[in-house]
Parts: sequence; C-alpha cells; structure tokens
Amino acid sequence: MSAIRLLVLGAVRQHGRAHGYQVRNDLEYWGAHEWSNAKPGSIYHALKQMAKQGLLHAHEIAPSTAGGPPRTEYEITEQGTEEYFRLLREALTSYDQKTDVKSAAIGFIVDLPRAEAAALLKERIRRIEEWRGAVTEHYIPEDGPEQLGHIGEIMNLWVHTADAEAEWTQGLIGRIESGAYTFAGEGAPFVGVLVEGEENPYATGERHPEDDR
Repeated sequence: MSAIRLLVLGAVRQHGRAHGYQVRNDLEYWGAHEWSNAKPGSIYHALKQMAKQGLLHAHEIAPSTAGGPPRTEYEITEQGTEEYFRLLREALTSYDQKTDVKSAAIGFIVDLPRAEAAALLKERIRRIEEWRGAVTEHYIPEDGPEQLGHIGEIMNLWVHTADAEAEWTQGLIGRIESGAYTFAGEGAPFVGVLVEGEENPYATGERHPEDDR
C-alpha cells in the first residue's frame, strides 16, 4: 500500500477541514517528507484524486482578505473515514519492512481503541514470525551468511530486521497495555497539527504552484 493516502486522509481528519498547504505543512512538521513519498506534488495529487473518489469533499472558499485566488478546503467523508481506518488497520498488521507505511500507521494509532491497537500489533508480530519462517526455510541464521556467499548477507539483514521489529513491536504493545498514551474513547488524544499561520520549523521552503490555493 502507499503511505500517502493514509497520511493525507489522517491529516485532513485531524483538522476537520484543511486546505492543501495545511496538509503539506503538517506532513512536513511530522517529518513525513523525509521518510515517505509525501512530497508537495504527491500531496496535492492525492487530495484531488481522493476528492474525485468521494473520500474527501472539496469546499471552494472565498479568497483571503490579503487577496489571491480562492482556496479549496478538504473535509473527509464517511466513505473516506471508512477507507482511512481500513488503511490504518492494514498498515498496522502488514509486514513488508517499508518504513513509510509503518511510520504513518504508528502516527495515527491513537485513533483506534486501545484494545484494538494492541490486538492489531499482536497480529503484526504473528505475521513477522510467519515472514521470518519463510526466509529461514532457505537460510539458517545460526550458520551465518557465508553459507550463501555474499548474497547471504541480504537474508541476514532481513532476519535481523524482522527480529528487531518484533522486539520493538512487543515493547510498544507492553506500553499500550500498561496505559501509555490516550486512545479513542479515552479523552482528547495528542494531535500534532499546526494552526493556521503557525510557523513550521521543519518546512522545506520549496514552493509548489498549489501553495497559493
């Protein structure tokens, strides 16, 4: 799956209504432009495509008092909310070693009930172990990577990465089950979005034609 759809839907949902530059600003604030394909062009394209697909509703608003063209604000629809949670659950349980999808899912995990979040992460561990088992059908970690020549180093990396992720995920489950963070239904969760006009210390400074809309 692509992380950009999850990131954009989640960002719009957190704002309630947001224009493209706000979404871009938030994703840069979260560092998503560094660890995912959330570049300006991809963000604006995703907003327009998901509006066409009925996942977002596009509102044309009046120009600002400072002048300039009207801006389009986006609001997540009921269909978009369903798609958002489907993508979030899929991203939390799937294991493919891609950092962008995993990072996006962890960023929005508190939108789920606590018990469900923990259960999804336990399913993730099961899938990691299943994936690791498929690798070790052809590679015996105890024999070292040399058994397959230098290509064995690739499988050695895969196994070490899977083991580290399983350990990290188990730690996260423990923190969640011990009461860390505020999940859906427990009160107001932490929401790291920038208010209109707030300076973004992580902004790239790169302009895009849609920034003025």
